[in-house]
Amino acid sequence: MWRFRRFVSAAVQRSQYAGQSGLFRRQCTCCWRSRVPMAGFETLDSTLTSVSAPCKDDKGPLDAFYTSEQRDAILHRLNTATLAELAVVKLLRGRKSVNIVEYRTKNGPFKTLESVVNVPLLKHKSAVTVFNSILNPVKKERKVRIQLAKFIRPEIDRSWLEDASSIVSLVCGTNKIAWTHVDRGMTVLDWQQMECPNFLRGTYMASAYLNDVSVVVELLPSADFYIIEKSSISVQNTALFPVMAHMRTVEAMLFALLEPRNSSPESNIPPRVLNMMRAAVGRHFGLMVGESRTSGAQTVRQLMTESVTQKLPRINFPPELLVKYRNSFQLGSRQGGEELCDALLQAVAFYELLSETSS
Repeated sequence: MWRFRRFVSAAVQRSQYAGQSGLFRRQCTCCWRSRVPMAGFETLDSTLTSVSAPCKDDKGPLDAFYTSEQRDAILHRLNTATLAELAVVKLLRGRKSVNIVEYRTKNGPFKTLESVVNVPLLKHKSAVTVFNSILNPVKKERKVRIQLAKFIRPEIDRSWLEDASSIVSLVCGTNKIAWTHVDRGMTVLDWQQMECPNFLRGTYMASAYLNDVSVVVELLPSADFYIIEKSSISVQNTALFPVMAHMRTVEAMLFALLEPRNSSPESNIPPRVLNMMRAAVGRHFGLMVGESRTSGAQTVRQLMTESVTQKLPRINFPPELLVKYRNSFQLGSRQGGEELCDALLQAVAFYELLSETSS
């Protein structure tokens, strides 16, 4: 056996120095595996016959395998995309997208595809997958699984909410409807309420309800979204069943009158009318005691005061609204009504909770 191994060793040396194929030949000339000889017959020791196939991983500069248009598209995406936009690309979710942004900030924009492999965690195989994903993105249906879905119905893409320039927050009471119009800059544009004389009266005539709700809808300002409070009255609470039926009726009429007819999941147009859970707003402002929500009048008074005394208040009130409602939310006073308070707090909570889920 030792003679046989010496014969093999001598043959290997002769083939390397003489450059002849002989019994042993090189199978790959593109990487380190070219230095490993492979036997031409099957009876050699397994350590000699278990040589891998020719290399297919290292084929030269990455730029050579893409057209100039493809290279430009890939480099433009890698050089200009934000962290959120990079995270959509396959394999770039998490640390890899952060590494790309840090690398181009420190070293300047990528000029070649080959330079991308210098980014930590991005080697040849990963880079090819990223490039192909940029050129051929996989289209996926939008699935919203975000914190916002816990208190907003129906579920919609958060980006639509973030793009909204203003919202109208509506709260229905037993005899009135209140609303607050707030823009994305957290400034109150409109804040008022209207008495509805037909609510919870007589035989609950649908036509009478529709008349009151329609008058309110005509007065509402234009906005990107209308947020309607969703009460937390339990169906099992039989004592409050008439009130719950009343709330659901008004809510349904508001949805029907405010929602455009062409809005549907198939049309890819976001719904304009949304529900916000009353309990979620209460928890946001610390107004919940067990399952019940306390008055938000004191919180509203504080917000109005901060609008005057602080440089960066949570919400800004125009002077005319401060004058109009400065005495409306005193302790024991029912002049302003809880509906006005709740409509304002719901608008503030909407923007603040949206900001929290975006960060």
